[in-house]
Parts: sequence; structure tokens; C-alpha cells
Amino acid sequence: MSRHFLIVAAATALLASACSQGSATKATTGADGRVTLRYFTFSAAPDHVKDLNKIEKAFEKENPKVDVVVETAPFDEYFTKLQTSIAGGTAPDTFELNYENFVTYASAGSLLDLAGVAGDGDTSVYAQESLDAFKRDGKQYALPASFSTVVLFYNKDLFDKAGVALPTADWTWADEQAAAAKLTDRKKGVYGDFQPVQFFEFYKTLKQAGGEFLSADGKKAAFDSPQGVKAAQWLVSKVGRTMPTEAEIGGTADYDTNLFKSGKLAMWHNGIWQFAGLKDVPFEWDVVVEPGDAAKASAVFHNAVAASATTKHAKEAWAWARFLSSSDTAATTRVESSWELPPVADQQVLAGYLKDPKPANRQAVFDSLKSIALPPVIKRQQEMQDAVTKQLGEAAAGRKPVPDALKAAAADVNALLG
Repeated sequence: MSRHFLIVAAATALLASACSQGSATKATTGADGRVTLRYFTFSAAPDHVKDLNKIEKAFEKENPKVDVVVETAPFDEYFTKLQTSIAGGTAPDTFELNYENFVTYASAGSLLDLAGVAGDGDTSVYAQESLDAFKRDGKQYALPASFSTVVLFYNKDLFDKAGVALPTADWTWADEQAAAAKLTDRKKGVYGDFQPVQFFEFYKTLKQAGGEFLSADGKKAAFDSPQGVKAAQWLVSKVGRTMPTEAEIGGTADYDTNLFKSGKLAMWHNGIWQFAGLKDVPFEWDVVVEPGDAAKASAVFHNAVAASATTKHAKEAWAWARFLSSSDTAATTRVESSWELPPVADQQVLAGYLKDPKPANRQAVFDSLKSIALPPVIKRQQEMQDAVTKQLGEAAAGRKPVPDALKAAAADVNALLG
């Protein structure tokens, strides 16, 4: 069978691929009864394409009449491309969704009710809370495929060289700030810290500061509060001091990843999906639960597999979604490759995750689940995220004071909620 992985580099490439591969809204069944099923994902590339290929081949062995064609795109481009394909009638049969964007797609009628296709299909393999996260109006619009947390990565060699004590689970913002200042040497291009000034970091640090993103009834922004100002200021204060400026980053893709891999970044706020890509770096590193302020709060992300409401292959879509999200092959492949974690009910599957020696403190991944900061979700999710990130960027660049930036962001979010 020919190679299935089509690395999608631009929106036009996705649409061209959709035309050549066959649309989900057009017949993709061969004369011999073979079905071509398209799957679009953001989490596989670049580090886990081979892992997904392993899962795909196992599925096709069990389902010899189905050929899965995988298309990938970077996360920052993925949802724009997905929206374009759905609007243009070229939606993939199945695709990956994160928890934050799930509500938008379910509300728009873009998703197939998988429970309706599966009938009495067994879903007891999933952790119930993960399964419920992708239900809406009593329908199962996606199956949970993975979860991941954000932790604090640190370069042990840089800490030892500078004579700075290593991070611990008890660290606060003040501890992190003090260490970052000692570890930064801008003349040598070495930075003490990197934490993106954007929506995903803000809602989490807001929780750490004791604030809330939305009002209790979910009808109004609540983040332009003293706690919100403190959280935003915490992020903004790093720029140009213990982390690079926007101008220094210059829009370079994966700037922070490459900085850490080059041994010039002491601390890095990022997700456990980065573990696999750090296996061969020439220095010692580890992770710890992120520092807090008024409270601890860790970002936890859930991804799922959904099927297009327009797919002509509903049964095959259900079978692939279930295999990719809950089969033994998928679960063990994720654990062995450090490709996030499977949301399965059987905790024994996850036990092997702790045995991998890199990083040594993998227990931090599970410890971070004790204080979860779930992202706020509204129907116009992407617009909300963009609005907050834009205003935080204005503050980080020094074009607006933090309080003014948050007031402007709150006004934008209130308009979306209205």
C-alpha cells in the first residue's frame, strides 16, 4: 500500500489534496468495495507520524476494506484549514478536535453523532469524565483520544552551572522569577524562562492568581480584575528580561523549542507532548509541576476524534475513531512513544508511562492533574482566543498598559458572548 501521510503545508495544499483524494461529500468507494477514509490531525506531526502510521496499519489489518489517508497540519494553521474544508464541502471524513474547539463544531452541526452510528458500541474502555467532555445535547459527537498536561521543563546543566537550586513542586512565581533572573545571560543568548504571552497561558495563570475568566453565569468576561492584571503582568514582565522579545523571536516557528534544544533556555512552560522530541538533547533536563501564586493550576488538554456530518462512510468513521482512541495498539503506542496519554479507564495501561527514565520526574504529569485549570469555552471559541492573545500581545510589546489591554480584551469577549 502506498504511503498514506500527506504533510499539508498550506490551506491550498489541503484543498488540493481534498480534490485529488476525494471529498468526504463524494463517493470514495472503489469498484472492489474498498473505502478510502480521510483523517486530518494536528498532534501527529512532526514527532509522531511513525506512531500514527503504526496504529493506522493495525487498523487496516483488522479492516482490510478500509484505506485510511492521513493529512496533518501544524496546530496554529489546523483549524483555519479545517474550517475552510468544511465550508468548501471538502471536509475530511474524520478529524481531530481539541476540547476548546469542540463546542463550536458541535453547535454548528458539523459533527456526526457517533453513538447513533455505533448503536450499542462499547464505550466502557474510556475514562467517563473524558467521554462526557465530548458529549453535547445528549449526543456523542467525538471520542476522546488523548490528554496531556503542561509542566515546567528545566535544563539541569544550566542550573548547576549557575549554582541555582533546581525547581521543586513547592515553587511559587517569585521563586521562578528569582531563578530566571540569575540564569539569564542575554549577551550569550541564554534566557532564564519562556512562557508565551497568549490566551492559553493567560487563563491558566489567571487561575493561579485566584481569578476567573468568565462570570459565574458565563455571560460576561471577568478577567479584567485585579487578579487578571496580576496574571497578565506576570507574563508580560518576562518579555525582554528573562525571555526574548517579540522582535527577537521574529515570528520564527518553534523558536522556543529550538532554544531549549540548543541548551540556551533554562525553564520552559510547555506540554508533555514535547517529551519525545527531547530524547537526544546533549544535556540533562527534567520537569516539575508549574509554580503557582495564590494557588496551583495546571492546564490539561483533551483531544478527540470526530467524524464529519457529511461523511459517506459513517460506519467506517466510527470504527476508525474508536480504534484510534481506545484500541490496545493505540494506547500502548501512545504510552511507549510519550505521545500524550490515552484517556482509558484501565490505569494499568498508564503504569508503563512512569517507567520511562526521560524525564525522570514523570510523576509530575499526574501530580499536575490534582489542580486542573480547564480552558473557558464559548461558541465563538477561536475568536475569543484570538482577541485575548491580540491584546496581550499589545501589552507585551509595550503598546498598551496591562490594565488597558485587559479592558479591551474583555470588551471584545463580551461582544462575542452577546
